[in-house]
Amino acid sequence: MSEGYKLLIGKGDVKIELLSNMSNRHGLIAGATGTGKTVTLKVIAEHFSNIGVPVFLSDVKGDLASISEAGEMNENIQERIEQIGIESFKLQGYPTRLWDVFGKLGVPVRTTITEMGPLLLARILGLNDTQEGVLNITFRIADDLGMLLIDLKDLRSMLQYVGENSKSITLEYGNVSHQSVGAIQRALLRLEDQGGDLLFGEPALDILDLLSIDSNGKGIINVLATEELFNSPTLYSTFLLWMLSELFEELPEVGDLDKPKLVFFFDEAHLLFEDTPKILMEKIQQVVRLIRSKGVGVFFITQNPIDIPDKILGQLGNRVQHALRAYTPRDEKAVKSAADTFRQNPKFDVKDVITELKTGEALVSFLDEEGRPSVVEKAIIAPPHSSFGTISDEKRTFLINSSQLFQKYYHPIDRESAYEILQRKFEARIEEEKKLEQEKVDAKEAKERAKLEAAEKKEKEKSKRNNPLNKVARSTMTSITGTIGRSIARGIMGNVKKFF
Repeated sequence: MSEGYKLLIGKGDVKIELLSNMSNRHGLIAGATGTGKTVTLKVIAEHFSNIGVPVFLSDVKGDLASISEAGEMNENIQERIEQIGIESFKLQGYPTRLWDVFGKLGVPVRTTITEMGPLLLARILGLNDTQEGVLNITFRIADDLGMLLIDLKDLRSMLQYVGENSKSITLEYGNVSHQSVGAIQRALLRLEDQGGDLLFGEPALDILDLLSIDSNGKGIINVLATEELFNSPTLYSTFLLWMLSELFEELPEVGDLDKPKLVFFFDEAHLLFEDTPKILMEKIQQVVRLIRSKGVGVFFITQNPIDIPDKILGQLGNRVQHALRAYTPRDEKAVKSAADTFRQNPKFDVKDVITELKTGEALVSFLDEEGRPSVVEKAIIAPPHSSFGTISDEKRTFLINSSQLFQKYYHPIDRESAYEILQRKFEARIEEEKKLEQEKVDAKEAKERAKLEAAEKKEKEKSKRNNPLNKVARSTMTSITGTIGRSIARGIMGNVKKFF
């Protein structure tokens, strides 16, 4: 294993350094609101960018885009620099690329229904087991028919097709009830109201575009604006999980490197595990466990470490614990749980220190060269080199428009997919039904006309027979005919010349 880089994060009795070749063993940044988690996140992200490692951040509060601008020196920053003993500290901004699902605060980021898959989509939609089964059948039928599911209208059309053909589909794929189809359609409408119609579409994000380095060799920091997306917590957490799973699927196995290929920061990570079905939880555990072999490090950021399941928590080797407040029995449990996970330091009681930490202080334990957790240290976290707070609208616009990926993703594409194919079939069927209906109407009208014409003819004949003149004529003709008949008869029998 190569030595890698030592990233100075803070100082306790000794300097606290994160080893880059251990960063793919994942990490945890925890602490109550206002205790300094964001600063710690920025400091770690800046260090990775400096050594040429791309970073992904989800910006829930809208204050991470400021990593693109140099900070300003003040007394507090100067004091920390001196306390930690940081040499050659330089205030600077970092290469930053802004993304936004809604396309307002960053380059649009989209995926397709097919890429999201039925398992994650079922979580977004809040489906029960039966409804999820119908959704799986719908995806399978789309695959079998070669129909792309790109956006919400594709899925709605496919569900309509499944519902209309439920009897024949049930025999081959399994039971499909109209109630389940209707429930999914209603869930899609709710998702659309939350902005889901902007999330799904093309051009879809090429996940490898997150792994970019600028011309100076610094890793580009990708900031996903999630202030609006966070209003739909399940959508937010599932979308980030999709990104993580895409990285897992797309990247090759690389083993242990001197530095990771990408570091992924998952803010408000507790949302990922709330009300998560068992089968999805197993998938999450698998991705977190195996993605390290793809060269990706994942840092979970959350207020309370007990919000992270034990099987996930056990895989987070690098830990930064900011202050926790023990106001309730649950808080006390969290403090004890957090304290018990550290390799104890004989110089202090971890449980007591956790509740006494000041803003900007933390208990830190990183993995050493052998992959073992170091003894926990009470440390002062280093100041970031970049700015605090939010950026101006002008700065944001500049970052968006100057991105090399702006033109690639800005304009949506609507190519032929399930909706267009099924719409043509639907229109052709409607046209055929109209044609058949018109033929029935024409046949009925023809029959009515024929019937009417026959009645009119009959009436005319009846009227003609009942005319007095016709009666006289018929009587005369009858008399004449009888006479002629008799004459002819007589002529035939006797003398024809007599008649003529």
